[in-house]
Order: sequence, then structure tokens, then C-alpha cells
Amino acid sequence: MLTVTLVGTGCSTDVDDTTQQVKTASGESLNLTANQNRIVPARDEAIAATVPQAIRDRGTLLIGQGSGAGNPPFTFPATDDDTVWIGDEVDIATLVAGVLGLRPEFRRSSWEGLFLGIDSGSSDVGFSNITVTEARKDLYDFATYRTDVLSLIVPKDSTLSFDGYQDLSGKTIAVGSGTNQEKILIGYADRLESEGKPGIDIKYFQDTTSVWSALTSGQIDGYFGPNPINAFHDAQVRNTPNETKIVGEVSGAGERLTGLIAATTKKGNPLIRSVHAALNKVIENGDYTTVLERWNLKSEAVEKSELNPPGLPRSAG
Repeated sequence: MLTVTLVGTGCSTDVDDTTQQVKTASGESLNLTANQNRIVPARDEAIAATVPQAIRDRGTLLIGQGSGAGNPPFTFPATDDDTVWIGDEVDIATLVAGVLGLRPEFRRSSWEGLFLGIDSGSSDVGFSNITVTEARKDLYDFATYRTDVLSLIVPKDSTLSFDGYQDLSGKTIAVGSGTNQEKILIGYADRLESEGKPGIDIKYFQDTTSVWSALTSGQIDGYFGPNPINAFHDAQVRNTPNETKIVGEVSGAGERLTGLIAATTKKGNPLIRSVHAALNKVIENGDYTTVLERWNLKSEAVEKSELNPPGLPRSAG
């Protein structure tokens, strides 16, 4: 039996590959199978009454998730049934739907498809580790529910450190296309080049499965992405030939602002206020904390949900 340890901000766990469970630092087991027993809060009549009539009449909340092939611990297939998706973003969206008295219906796509779905109305709201940015606020409204921590993951035997952008000079780093971490990484590259130093060779892949393959084969020096994703992967490969390590962390909103993850609707959609109220309801009643503890994300908790707070600046870095 192989037991591996998940390290990194808010993510201290053991993964047992024979039971397909995650064990928290306190020894509790997290079930990764299709039988999730999610918390579904009771409908809050006052908050539910604020939901736009068309959505109330439909009875479902259409939830966009740009997860691609899956990004644990956010959204990914269960270990025993790849048609059932699990993760903390699924659980939090389910909490909100319950308060609103709606049945959650998930619409999964690529990252780019997530925003196209919100734009077109095929999704009511996105729950997909979406960071608040000033540029996105031109087109979308946000209700926050988690802080955003990014990290750099590298092979175990790598000598690369990440104490600042200078450490990435001349390195080949993978990042998700269209993400706020891409914007931050491009900002790093621009700063290096303006200082006359070698820049960053930025690589893009379809999904994290391809990223891990590139990391193992030496095609890239590291991957700059959401810390929970990196920490979860670090657990999966601990004590294997593909072992990795996390060498540095930064805020998802750059150097001067705490990054925030948020539920996302099309600009001007009144649904965001209902979602905001529902998030604060589950934060106050403790259901939110239970979900974050379950997925080892408690250190990324917020004290309250905010509407359209300051986000990643238009000029990052």
C-alpha cells in the first residue's frame, strides 16, 4: 500500500491508492468515489424569492465549470465512475443551489468554453476557480467565496526556486491559457525583458494531464497554477519516479492584492445578488466551512462573500 502526503497551502493530506481515499491531517478520510453524500441546505425562502423569475420557473441552476479533463480538488471525475464529477467547486455550487431552492445542473467545458457559456446564457453562473480581475469586471459580476493562491511546481530533483520573478529568467514554464496566472506570468516575462534579462518561455497545454506529462519528460521546468491543483498532484506522485515539489507561492492577484475566487455571472445579471446572499448564508451556518475542511482548503476561506471587490489589476506583476 502506497501512502503519499499532500503538501502546500491549506492542503495537508494522505492519499491511499488502494482505497482511493484522501486522509486529512486529523486522520479523517475523504471519499473520492461517486457516492459523495453532499450537503444540500434547506431552501431559504427570502433569498430564493430574489432569484430571477425565469430561473425559478425552470427550477434548475445551470452551473458552468471550465474543468477540461478535470482539475482535482476543484472538479474531477470520481475514482469509480468517470461520469460522476466531484470536488470542492461542485460542493460549493450545490450549497448555493440548495439555498436558492434550485436543482444544480452542471455544464462542463474547456476554460474558454466556460465564459462563452456564461456569455450566451447556456450557464447561469460559473463556479470554476475563477479569479476576480479588473478586466473581467467589464463583462462579468462576481460573488467571492475563496482566496486565490498560486504556486510553482517542479520535478523533485529540480534546483529551481521561486522567491520572485527573477528566478524564472530563462526558464520554460507552463500555464493555463486565458487564466489570471497567465497574465501574471506574462507580466513577469515583460519585466525580465525590460531589465535586459532572458525572459520566460511560456508553454500551453490542453489540460493538466498534458502538463504533468511535460513536466515528467523535461519539456518544461515548471508549472505555474492554482496551488490546490499543484498540491493535489504532488500527493499523487509522492514516492514515485515522477515525484514533484512546490517551490513558491504568490497571491492570485499579483504582488499587492489578495486574490479572490468568485461565482461569476454575466454583467448586470441580478442572479449574482441571490448567489452572494446564498454564499453568506452558508458561510454563516457553517456548511461552507465543512466543505472547505473536507477538501483541505480551510486556509483559503473568506469571512464573508463580497460583490465585485478589487481584482487582479489590468497591469499585473
